[in-house]
Amino acid sequence: MAYKGVIDRYRDFLPVSDKTPIVSINEGNTPLIKSIYISDIIDADVYLKYEGLNPTGSFKDRGMTMAISKALEENAKAVMCASTGNTSASAAAYSARCKLKSVVLIPEGAIAMGKLSQALIHGATVLAIKGNFDKALEIVRDICNNYPITLVNSINPNRIQGQKTGSFEICDYFNGNAPDLHCIPVGNAGNITAYWMGYKEYKEAGKIETLPKMWGFQAAGACPIVRGEIFKNPETIATAIRIGNPASWKKAENARDESGGLIDSVTDEEILEAYGILANKEGVFVEPASAASVAGLIKMKNCGKLEKVKKEINRRLTIVCILTGHGLKDPDRAIASVPKPKIIEPTVEAVLKEMDY
Repeated sequence: MAYKGVIDRYRDFLPVSDKTPIVSINEGNTPLIKSIYISDIIDADVYLKYEGLNPTGSFKDRGMTMAISKALEENAKAVMCASTGNTSASAAAYSARCKLKSVVLIPEGAIAMGKLSQALIHGATVLAIKGNFDKALEIVRDICNNYPITLVNSINPNRIQGQKTGSFEICDYFNGNAPDLHCIPVGNAGNITAYWMGYKEYKEAGKIETLPKMWGFQAAGACPIVRGEIFKNPETIATAIRIGNPASWKKAENARDESGGLIDSVTDEEILEAYGILANKEGVFVEPASAASVAGLIKMKNCGKLEKVKKEINRRLTIVCILTGHGLKDPDRAIASVPKPKIIEPTVEAVLKEMDY
């Protein structure tokens, strides 16, 4: 049977009925890629859940199919979100699919152009505010609380419901087994919350027998959960997780504590190193924030925390790293990270010389 998206595949685990008008762009069903280089340096079986291959290029589509479908069921006339980029692209695309008006608030100058172009081409009303993401979300919440407009950020519970399907796919891939460790970038913290919810629901349903430890990683310049304090001016090259006051802060801490996991931080340098490893060693192109999961895993190996888990579990570990968005979301970062093409004479000899052939 043809694949029709996460709601169709996991309907029994989602709050939908025959009355719910399903809005889908066949999101989900993303590949779980066995890493080569990373598995070798970590000395474990490391898999990369490449969410950048969702329709709009990020994991947000899993939640947006649910949020927009339920908004239609509730007769919404418009939806609204604050965004560092990926949410805006997804909200705009799914709204366009069903002719809903979508409005997006973004922080001025703090959104990758690849993402902004998506929101604009899908017809969203995009407004840039003089402030950061947290201020944008504050305004959006105020408007949606007082006007008949549906908020589609991850504080919308339907978003979390859709995003949890990623954990179902992982367990199905492993034939009814959960990984030992689940590594994930943490920004607004909805995704770590969603994955943990999914794992628990699959265990309660008898689909899996064990639960993974949840390892979340924030950028060092935007790590309020790690530091236990709001960042008024978060700064990091990983724009997708440049958030100083996560909406799902407490739920992320619950996922960490219930799973026996951790939430730590990685520097921009560590993120860029992992970003390069994924591209140059694994052939997987991600936006910088996505690389935080791999950067964090490498950091935990280097500081000895991974070795403690290996001794505790006492077998070769299975680890999943979530790669949240495609590299084309932020092409400027990729261009800035590599040398410019060398200009040579248009001859065979000149080409062969540069090839050192």
